[in-house]
Amino acid sequence: MASRTASPFVMKRLKNIIKWLVCLFFASTILAVVVYRFLPVYVTPLMLIRCVEDGSLTIHHHWVSMDEISPHMPVAVMASEDQRFLLHHGFDYSAIEKAARHDMKHKGGKKLGASTISQQTAKNVFLWPGRSWTRKGFEVYFTALIELLWSKQRIMEVYLNSIEMGEHIYGVDACARYHFNKSAAELSRSDCALIAATLPNPRVFDSAHPGPFMRKRQKAIAAQMRFMPSFPKEGEDINPHTAAGGVYRHHNR
Repeated sequence: MASRTASPFVMKRLKNIIKWLVCLFFASTILAVVVYRFLPVYVTPLMLIRCVEDGSLTIHHHWVSMDEISPHMPVAVMASEDQRFLLHHGFDYSAIEKAARHDMKHKGGKKLGASTISQQTAKNVFLWPGRSWTRKGFEVYFTALIELLWSKQRIMEVYLNSIEMGEHIYGVDACARYHFNKSAAELSRSDCALIAATLPNPRVFDSAHPGPFMRKRQKAIAAQMRFMPSFPKEGEDINPHTAAGGVYRHHNR
């Protein structure tokens, strides 16, 4: 008799706990995204995971504002990683469709990625590396949040400051200083294309000692940069006339 009367009470308590946990999750994650809209991101989960994996507390990371980064750098990563970055709202559906068709056609082969800069930023700042559906679901959620609450300029700023760019090296300024002996602001167009060429796997591809494959990729990215517009400052619109052609010129028509 006691167990029968206790059961509805336990279920009610359980529902209340779940409800509060859900509310806590949404409140805390939204607050974190709002805070990082204004404050620098000095450490990310990936940085801590790499420290544990490698048994080293070494982290080379220098936060700098977009004004202190070469204007070629955002153009280079757009050319390399996400050419429609300034046009989409976090997810490039045409790239996703293309990747799906490729993966279905080449089953068992190397999968084609369709992750945008927004998705990579969400993953780098808020999540852990991996390919599980759970992590992917959280990535979609955080990508939608930063696209809603951050500007494209802020997403790019956080991306360029948080992305892994070498062994224990995070962010473009640390990469510039340790691999090029200069600041992020002093990077040339060629330097930026070379850094962007490492991003598929920066722990394997080294911008400090590029081989023939890296030089070939650097050249290809530099060619694609011609079709990217100059990266607009906060509050500015895209100027398609700064691109030699491609999707941004067509989009303006």
